[in-house]
Amino acid sequence: MAAPQDPSASQPQSAAVPAGEAAGAGPFVLPPGYDGLAEARRLLRVIRAGALATLDPEGFPFASLVNVATDHDGAPLLLMSGLSAHTRHLLADPRASILLSETGKGDPLAHPRLTVVGAMERLEGPAREAAKARFLARHPKSALYADFGDFAFWRLVAARAHLNGGFAKAAVYEGGELLLGAQACAAAAALEPQVLAELEDAPDSLARLTAAAGEEPSARWRATGLDPLGLDLAAGDRTARALFPQPVTDEAGWRAALAALAGG
Repeated sequence: MAAPQDPSASQPQSAAVPAGEAAGAGPFVLPPGYDGLAEARRLLRVIRAGALATLDPEGFPFASLVNVATDHDGAPLLLMSGLSAHTRHLLADPRASILLSETGKGDPLAHPRLTVVGAMERLEGPAREAAKARFLARHPKSALYADFGDFAFWRLVAARAHLNGGFAKAAVYEGGELLLGAQACAAAAALEPQVLAELEDAPDSLARLTAAAGEEPSARWRATGLDPLGLDLAAGDRTARALFPQPVTDEAGWRAALAALAGG
C-alpha cells in the first residue's frame, strides 16, 4: 500500500487514468477544470454517514449504515458496537469498503459519491482517544455510548478510492494520493483543540468562516476539525468546509489562512 503523501506534493489529475486501468475500470479522462481529487477529498470531509460493506462468513458482501467522521489525513473513522454483525465480520476479515454519497433533488445518481476500499483497523490507546475527539466533534450525540464497553473506534486504511462525480466525472485514486501527509497532519492534530476553542469564543470570526464556506452564518455553526487543507464546520445535520488557498503545515500558516478566510 502506498504511503500517504505530503499535501504540498503535486497531485496531477492524469494519475487517475492509469489507476483506473489498473483497477479494471477503464481509462478515465476528467473534464477540463474539474478537480476530481479535490472532490474526492471534499466528500470524505462533509458526508456524515455512509454504507459500510464487510464480508460475512460465507463471503457475501454485507452492507450497513454507519456514521462517519475523518481523521486529520482524511481516513474514515467509525464508532461501532462489538455486537453488530459488521464488527464480527471485520474481526474475521478486516477488508471493507464504504460508500459516501451526497444527496439532493432529482436523480440520486446525478450527485457525487465516493467509494473507499481498504482494511479496517481497531484503534486503541492514544489513537482511540484522538479518534474519539474527532468523531464526537462531528457526532456529539454519540457521546452517550462512545465509552460503552462493547463500542470501539475503527479507522479505514484506504487502499484506493473510486470517485463518481456525475456524468463523465469518474476517477480512481490510490490511498497515497487521497490521504494527506503524516507530518502535516500531526501538526494539525496538535493545534486543533486550541483553534476550535478559540473559534467557539469568537462567533464573529466563525460567522465569516462559515460565509467563506458558502453557507448562511445565521445557523448555529461550529468548527469541528482542522487539517492541512481546510476547516470543517457543522450545524445540526448540515456540514460545510472552508478551504485554504494552499496546503498549510505549521501554526503560523494555519493562523494566517484562517485570518484570511475570516477577513482579518
